[in-house]
Amino acid sequence: MFHLLDIKKHDDGISFDQTVDVKAQLLARDPDIIDVDSVHVVGNISFDSGLYLLNYDLTYRLVLPSSRSMEPVAFDNQLFISEVFIEEQDVASKKELVEDDLVLILEGDSVNLEDSVVDNILLNIPLRVLTEAELENEDLPSGESWSVLTEDQYQALQEEKKVENNPFSALNGLFED
Repeated sequence: MFHLLDIKKHDDGISFDQTVDVKAQLLARDPDIIDVDSVHVVGNISFDSGLYLLNYDLTYRLVLPSSRSMEPVAFDNQLFISEVFIEEQDVASKKELVEDDLVLILEGDSVNLEDSVVDNILLNIPLRVLTEAELENEDLPSGESWSVLTEDQYQALQEEKKVENNPFSALNGLFED
C-alpha cells in the first residue's frame, strides 16, 4: 500500500520489488482457483500532473481445474500492468479521462498494490485450461448420445446436414448418361 503523500514526495516515484501474498483474496473472489503462489511484482509508482501512475511486471503461478477433466493444471504467467489513478477531488478537472475509463478513481488516501494484483490476475484467467495429455490428444469427451465438438467439426456437420436435407438431392445422378 502506497500513501499518496509519500508518492508525491518522491520526484522519481517509488520503486518496489516484492513478493505478495494474495492467495486468500483470490480464493475468496474465485472459488475455481485451486492454488496461487510465486506472486512477484517489480515496478514503480509515481505522481505526474494530478495522476498516479502505477507500472509493474507481475509474475505468478496459478493452478486451475482443467476445462475438460477438472484435473489440476499449473501454469506460469507474466504480465505488464499499467494503471492510472486520480483522486476524487480531481475528477472534475480530468472529466474526459474519467468518462473514457482511462483512469481509476481512488477511494481513500492510498494506492493498494495487492488489490491491483488480485484484479489483474482475475482478469487474465484463461477460459480454456488443459493438461499436457489433453493438449496432445484431440479426442473430446463424449457419452451416450452426446459428444463435444470443436467449432470446425460443428460447421462440417452442419454442411453435411444441409446436403442431406436438400429436397433436390434425390435427383443427383439422374441425367448423368
